[in-house]
Amino acid sequence: MTGNKIRILIADDQTLFREGIKVLLAMQPDMELVGEAADGVEAIELACALQPDVLLLDLKMPRKDGLAALREIAARSPSIHILVLTSFADDERMFPAVKSGALGYLLKDAPREQFLKAIREVAEGRPFLYPAIAFQVLRELNQPAVADPLTERELETLRLLARGLSNLEIAEQLKIQEHTIGKYVSNILIKLHLANRTQAALYALRHKLTRLDDGED
Repeated sequence: MTGNKIRILIADDQTLFREGIKVLLAMQPDMELVGEAADGVEAIELACALQPDVLLLDLKMPRKDGLAALREIAARSPSIHILVLTSFADDERMFPAVKSGALGYLLKDAPREQFLKAIREVAEGRPFLYPAIAFQVLRELNQPAVADPLTERELETLRLLARGLSNLEIAEQLKIQEHTIGKYVSNILIKLHLANRTQAALYALRHKLTRLDDGED
């Protein structure tokens, strides 16, 4: 945070909703709005450029939906704390959003006090689930997770990622383009329902896909 202010980026395609949030945030001495995005593509660009403390992210947006944007932002900028906004407590994208790296989940019609509390909690790195949707998340957590299988290239990428190699180093080892490795990493996080590279590395170690001493002499 800059000084004592929470730097906030809002991504929502509804202009009136963004305007209302701007007015609310302007009244808070500990909050600062640093940018606005009207679609998923803008959300990714501004999040990576501005590196806000908190991203207020709507899941339903044009060009690229919020869930796809969330996954890319979480993979590229894991230090950004993401608070998802939705109009429905039973939104089918709710649990995928939480599993993909969202730290908080809030209904758009939540009381102002809850809204501000959620921002402050998430800014401190603490999870926040609005009571109306907490039960939905707990119910989903009890369901067995079924992950899409990784391709052979994705498995190779995961093994090297778990050894601490960067995308460029992995690309050099596999003799392919760095941007292709970026796509593989994104696919790995999506398929395994992981939030970031650290979780992916731990997954590889836990499932004995690699060892910390692999590749050492």
